[in-house]
Formats: sequence, structure tokens, C-alpha cells
Amino acid sequence: MKAQFGSKIGLIAATVGSAVGLGNIWRFPAEVQANGGAAFLIVYIACVFLLGIPVMLGEFALGRYGQTDAVGVYRKLSPGTPWWMTGLIGIVASYVILSFYTVVAGWTFEYLFQSITGELYETIPGDAPGSTAQFADRMAQYVSSTWKPLLYTVVVIAINLGVLLKGVQKGIERLSNLLMPLLFCLLAIFVVVALQLPGAVEGLRFFLTPDFSKITPKVVIDALGQSFFSLSLGMGVLITYASYFPRDTRLTKTAVTVSVLDLLVAVMVGLIIFPAVMSFGLQGESFEGATLVFVTLPEVFARMAGTQIWSILFFLLLFVAALTSTISIGEVSVAYFSDHLKMTRKKACLAVMLPLLVFSPICSLSNGVLSDFRIFGMTIFSCLDAFSTNILLPLGGLLMSIYLGWVAPKGFMKTQLTNDGQHPTRSAGLVSFILKWIAPVLILIIFVAGLL
Repeated sequence: MKAQFGSKIGLIAATVGSAVGLGNIWRFPAEVQANGGAAFLIVYIACVFLLGIPVMLGEFALGRYGQTDAVGVYRKLSPGTPWWMTGLIGIVASYVILSFYTVVAGWTFEYLFQSITGELYETIPGDAPGSTAQFADRMAQYVSSTWKPLLYTVVVIAINLGVLLKGVQKGIERLSNLLMPLLFCLLAIFVVVALQLPGAVEGLRFFLTPDFSKITPKVVIDALGQSFFSLSLGMGVLITYASYFPRDTRLTKTAVTVSVLDLLVAVMVGLIIFPAVMSFGLQGESFEGATLVFVTLPEVFARMAGTQIWSILFFLLLFVAALTSTISIGEVSVAYFSDHLKMTRKKACLAVMLPLLVFSPICSLSNGVLSDFRIFGMTIFSCLDAFSTNILLPLGGLLMSIYLGWVAPKGFMKTQLTNDGQHPTRSAGLVSFILKWIAPVLILIIFVAGLL
């Protein structure tokens, strides 16, 4: 019998956990900073509803209908055609991402450990000139070192394996029911603290007061990309999780709930970061990727009373987000091995996770001793990141939208969104229209922009 989520709350918690990740916590603020603040936020929200939710509904419909892995659903709907390769692209993308995402999750675990021991701030006075450079040096030395990143990468892989071995209800759902409320509680604590900092109003003004003159084609393209990636679209995660949905699940309600909660996380992160960096005069510091969370924010905490506790809570939050993401990404391949190759769950989990003990260390070492080995001028880590983000994910999403809009059996989306007519909804026609005419164009724009 196909595994299912045991409760509606567990279903939502697990699916939100699969969507919420480092993209919400470090990519979103970087995009806001680079694209005009509130102007980007408004366009981003519009993109979530115009592109994100319809594509998510497409993945939900495929997953719940198929009750199988990302490849199997296409074989079931269109047997004897090559459309199954669309699902395979998602599986490959998810595994490529997992190979370096476990490394980043390991970084967050190390910083959490250093926050607990106090080592992170032992030699760095936060209010001293040049402390940003010291945090940057510390991060560079750690990321490029050999043994510590490897150790924590292995720890993350072991945690993922332990959760995945327990299955959908006892592993993924149970952990999500624990971690997602914790994540929102931690975010709420940080929002309250950040809004009480002196000068926080300047950060709020930048984040929430739009200057519509700053909305440019680049802002729109970046917002489209962020809405696509922040919801974990195109990598088979949502198809896989939807295969565990009970048949009576209301897909539209679920997609809107998950998207709004994912959006809420991004907004809460903005309400934390922009008041904090403005308060301490760090708005000129880099918001790019890992620099924001491993350099800029540790300096913010160093300048606050109770430095250690805030650092512990933040890196705990970051590790929770990373862990729920790696588990969901790993489940894509586990489902494929279980459903398509007919392996037991134990064998499937081992087949997926054990090779990471080779692939992930190679990604980690490419930041250090293997840094001279380059692919198209990039390290192995950066190349896999670019390949999955700029090529595989939008390609998978584009093909899926084309399939649902032009190839899938007539009325498929309407049947799925209305639960075989039991819950009529006006949105079914609109979603089908978007998937047929609008989503392919928008995803193609994301695809081309990522290659330029």
C-alpha cells in the first residue's frame, strides 16, 4: 500500500518544510537588496500567485494522480511516450542539488556548534573596526579547510538517512511536525527583537515602502526566478510529496496555504534582516548568498546584547530550514528507487544516501584542496549549483508546464483540482490557461536569463 501523510497538519508541515529552505533565508534578502527593496517584494508576491501557485498545482495534480515517483506518473499518464524524461530531469536535478546542499547544511551545523561553544566570537569584538573582514576570513578558512566540513557533511547525511529510513509518517511527517512550528517560533522571536532595534524604521521603510520607478525588466525577471526556486518547483519534490496526499486532499487550498506560508517565511526574514543591518550601519555589506548568513549576520549578533543566544537561535533556525529541505530532496530519489525499481525502502534509502559520502565530500573539497580543478571556469561546487539552478530546474518546469498545457489527457487539471467534480472551483480554468499559455513563456524567460 502506498504511504500517505497521516494528517492534514502533517501534510502541510511536510510540504511547507520541503519548500522553505536557504533560498528564503539568504537568496530572498539578497534579491530584495539588489532590486530596489519593496519594489521587488511587490513583484515577487505577484509572481508567486501568477507563476508559483499554478505550477505547484500542476505538480500536486501529477503526484496525487500518479501515487508514484516523478518518472512513473508520466509513464502512467502517457505510456509509450518520452515524456517520462521530464520526471527524470527532476530526479537528476534533485540529486545534483542534494550533493552540494548537504555541504551547506553542514556549514550551518558547524556554525551552530561554534555558537553554542562560543568559539564563533572568541577573538572577534563585534563593535571593532574590521570585524566584518574577520568574520569573512573565518568563513573562508572554514569552507576551504578539509576535515571539519567533511565531518559535518557526513553528520548531515547520517541525519537524513535516519529520518528517511523511518518512512513518510514516522520519519518525514513526524520531524516536520516538530521542526516547522519551531522554525516559525524562532522567526517570530527574531522579528520582535529586530523591530525593537534603534533605527529599525529605516530598514522597514526600505523593505515595505515601494518606489515603483525601480520596477524594471530585470526586477521582474529576478522576481520570477525567486518565486520559482523558493517554492522548490521543477525538481520533483512536490510531485513526490503529493503522491503521499490522500485522494480527498483539496489541492488548491493546499497549494495556496503552502505558498502563503513560504511567502510568510521570506517576509519575516526581511523583517529581521533589513532592520538589523540598518540599525548597525551594515547596509553596505554584502548580501550575496552565504556571505549574508555567515559573515554579515554574525557581525550583527556580535553588536547585540546576548550575542551567543541570538547566534545559537539563528543558526538553529538555519539548520532546521536546511534539514527539512535536504530530507525532501532526498525523498525524490528514494521514491524513484522504491516505486520504479521496486526496492525496499531500506535499500532505496541506502542506494540514495551512501553515494553522497563520495559526491558531497568532492563538492566540499572543491572549495579547498580541489579548488584548482575547474569546469567552465567554476569549482565543482559552483558548477553543480549553476547547472541545477540555471538549466535543470527551469528545463524541468518548462517541460512539465508544456505537458500539462498541451499533452496531458483533456480535462486532467480540472478533474484533479475539483476532485472529480466533488469540489467545483472557478480557479481550475484559470490554472489550466496559465499552465498552457503563460507559465511556459515565464519559465522560458527564467531559463534564458539564467544562461546569460
